[in-house]
Amino acid sequence: MTGLDQEMMQKNISVKNLKDSQKNMMTFTFIMAIVIFLFLLLGGLLYLYAAQQSINVPADDLFPTIALYHLPTWVSIIFIIGLISALFPSADGALTALTSSFCIDILGMKRKEEWDEKKRKRIRLTVHFLFAFIFFLFVLGFKLMNNKSIIDVILKVAGFTYGPLLGLFAFGILTKRVINDKYSLLVCLIAPLIILGVDIVNNVDWYIKLNLLGEWLNGVKEFSASLFGSFRIGYEVLIYNGILTYLGLLIISKKPAKG
Repeated sequence: MTGLDQEMMQKNISVKNLKDSQKNMMTFTFIMAIVIFLFLLLGGLLYLYAAQQSINVPADDLFPTIALYHLPTWVSIIFIIGLISALFPSADGALTALTSSFCIDILGMKRKEEWDEKKRKRIRLTVHFLFAFIFFLFVLGFKLMNNKSIIDVILKVAGFTYGPLLGLFAFGILTKRVINDKYSLLVCLIAPLIILGVDIVNNVDWYIKLNLLGEWLNGVKEFSASLFGSFRIGYEVLIYNGILTYLGLLIISKKPAKG
């Protein structure tokens, strides 16, 4: 799903021509592959180091624990500076993407020709500060919950939100078929709902642990065991959503008119 979100796509559509934009996407693909490999490598080294030093902490606390308590002071300072420098651009980029998407796609700011620049600026700032406040409330909420499994929830949700995007992207790249926007929206809504139903039945224990959907899930456990056995769907739910969306778009699409 790397590269499909609004924040990353904005820099591709801001390039002066199509060829340079395509070049940017391909270059970024190789760079991201190298970056992700380095993260995986460093993560593995952290676990090896923790095993050697008998460091027993939750997975999410492993990196800061080693950086702050098991390395020299100057490394800890660099870690804190690096953490701040990484978090602020991420939060700022997400806020900017949300603001622009809400103003343009939801409010239709570009279509409101009667709005003057002063009004547009006031609305943009209002939306930006509202999203910043919502971010702040989420941070406080996650802190109060103090539940490490919240990362699992976020990644699980991302599988359902990015799945249709992946399907749409693949359909647009790999085919030249024509689809109706109205029906494509239905496909992008129905596909994740179907996969969500399958995921609930498959991972019923996970949903029970999160206390979701109440007592109804207890009756699904036997059915889940008989249907899936020991197999459990993980983060590849993103791929299932993408495939189902792609197939749905194929069904509702038609060949382009000749001529």
